[in-house]
Amino acid sequence: MKIVLVGQPNCGKSSLFNSVAGYKTVASNFPGTTIEYTSSRVSVNREPFDLVDLPGIYSLSTPEKEELLTRDYLMKSRPDLVINIIDSSVLSRSLELTLELLELKMPLVVCLNMIDEARRKGIRIDVEHLSQDLGVPVVPTISTRGEGVPELFQAALESLRDKRAGKTFHFSLDVEKAVSELSSLLDDGALTNLAITPRFLAIKLLEQDREFEEAVGKVKPEILPEIERRRRDISECHGRPSDMVISSERHSLAMNLFEHVTKVTRRGKRDFKERLDKYLMHPFLGYAILGSILLCFFWFVFSLGKHVEEPILAWFEALSNYLALHFSKDSFVFTVLNGLTLGFSGGIGIVLPYLIPFLLGLSLLEDVGYLPRAAFLMDSIMHHVGLHGKSIIPFVLSYGCNVPSIMGVRIIEKARDRFITGILLTFIPCAARTTIIFAIVAFYIGPIYALLLYLLNLVVIAGVGKAMSRLMPEVSPGMILEIPNYRVAKLSAVVRKVWFRLREFVVIAWPILIVGSLILSLLEYLQLSEVINRMLSPLTSSILGLPEAVGITLIFGILRKELSIIMLVQALGTADFASVMSTEQMLVFTVFAMFYIPCLATLGMLRSTLGNRGMLFALVFNTVVGTVMALLFRLGFWLV
Repeated sequence: MKIVLVGQPNCGKSSLFNSVAGYKTVASNFPGTTIEYTSSRVSVNREPFDLVDLPGIYSLSTPEKEELLTRDYLMKSRPDLVINIIDSSVLSRSLELTLELLELKMPLVVCLNMIDEARRKGIRIDVEHLSQDLGVPVVPTISTRGEGVPELFQAALESLRDKRAGKTFHFSLDVEKAVSELSSLLDDGALTNLAITPRFLAIKLLEQDREFEEAVGKVKPEILPEIERRRRDISECHGRPSDMVISSERHSLAMNLFEHVTKVTRRGKRDFKERLDKYLMHPFLGYAILGSILLCFFWFVFSLGKHVEEPILAWFEALSNYLALHFSKDSFVFTVLNGLTLGFSGGIGIVLPYLIPFLLGLSLLEDVGYLPRAAFLMDSIMHHVGLHGKSIIPFVLSYGCNVPSIMGVRIIEKARDRFITGILLTFIPCAARTTIIFAIVAFYIGPIYALLLYLLNLVVIAGVGKAMSRLMPEVSPGMILEIPNYRVAKLSAVVRKVWFRLREFVVIAWPILIVGSLILSLLEYLQLSEVINRMLSPLTSSILGLPEAVGITLIFGILRKELSIIMLVQALGTADFASVMSTEQMLVFTVFAMFYIPCLATLGMLRSTLGNRGMLFALVFNTVVGTVMALLFRLGFWLV
């Protein structure tokens, strides 16, 4: 059996999915987080089924790519049951999607999620009355706390057995006449490959849905004039296009349902959380607060990381000294043991102390609902760069990891915007590059310099984006971004999210770090590292002014960005970078590492999203930008 979760963005689908399946997808207080579906085998009362979390969708008639993924999944996979997740605090708007899902005639259960938020707003919902009106089970839940979740899936299993599909809601007479006539024309077996009811197909054709019109045109082109005639009849009768008429009538039906089953009581004064937006989204004060929050974020990551890093590295240094006392430094055994030690110490002592607090802070900002507000503030800046405001969603995701953020580029409609956004995302310091910035610049030069590097990074991204937009001129459309309610971040959810994101490093990156460290030790033992470093010296020594031994670390950094700093410890023979590199060299290395060739996983995702052209462009362009920025830093030091 297959059960799918369908709902509008930020309604709590992923939270519900994680509460049942374990933490397998990122759940955030941020619309658009889910960009691909996630599936898991689940068992309730010893009955196994596949539970699928689909991207948020406002309507089954949509031009948005991530929403089309949800619609296509419903059409082609034909799940056994749909659980429609509804944000109870915006019930009237949410019911519009419910009315469309009822037209599919699939077994349906409605989940009234965030029922506590609705009560806080003074909305009292008669659950039994709503269930009678819809003809399907309705179960109130608070998915973040797990309340009502067992009852929801019990109702889902009962509906599966009963095949309960719910009631059909009718439009006005003239619209229903057109729907009925089209349904009769479509109900002849020629369109069975679409696997949807004739009524649903007729409604979508009257809503001028291009995909369905093209599908019908391929099978029954003779029916297209009949479709156009009925659209024209509705338009002439109402004085508006037929798609607007049906949308308006569905909105009216949803509003009538809302008024029929709810009682809205008078609210008291606006609470503190609602008054916050007066300041956090202020056109001037909002930017100052955003800067202050980022500054505190940096201080938190640096302070915690520094206090953890120092004792751990001291312990591993003592272990290395112990190995040096008991084994000859020129022996093969010492080479292997020392390589493994440096691999473990790099992960535990250099990466994790900064990566964990960074992911913790990012998760907290996501869950309390501040990131969409930051995206709102940055929207106007994105338009100055020449990009769609929707690009801000993958930009925010990219500070965690470039790979899912580039995957998120698929939600952008225009190929030009997708290309520019995808290239710019590769310049954003992901969690791995953040580790390099903090472990070198923040630790040895100062946290203010690390913050300035991030600001410089934004300036470079803006400049590159502006240049690319002028080379590929096109008007960028506006953006509508849903601003969610503030929520108190649940500690257990934050910890699970941090582990979910950290798991990739622990399971994938860290073993690569250890193996990479071992390989570098063997290269040094075989005296091959000097050959590689000499080959790269025109770039590292002549152009960038770095120690020659740094060359091989940049190659490892292409595999995983964390590898470059771990290999740096081994290549230089010490974790105290300040003792072997000048301030200028540490800054130049960090700046180059921040901009040069993306990691292999990012390049692979670029190839999948933008094609070979996008991947090769990023490979060359990023290296050029990284080299130019590093040279500018060298020039700055010479002038000073």
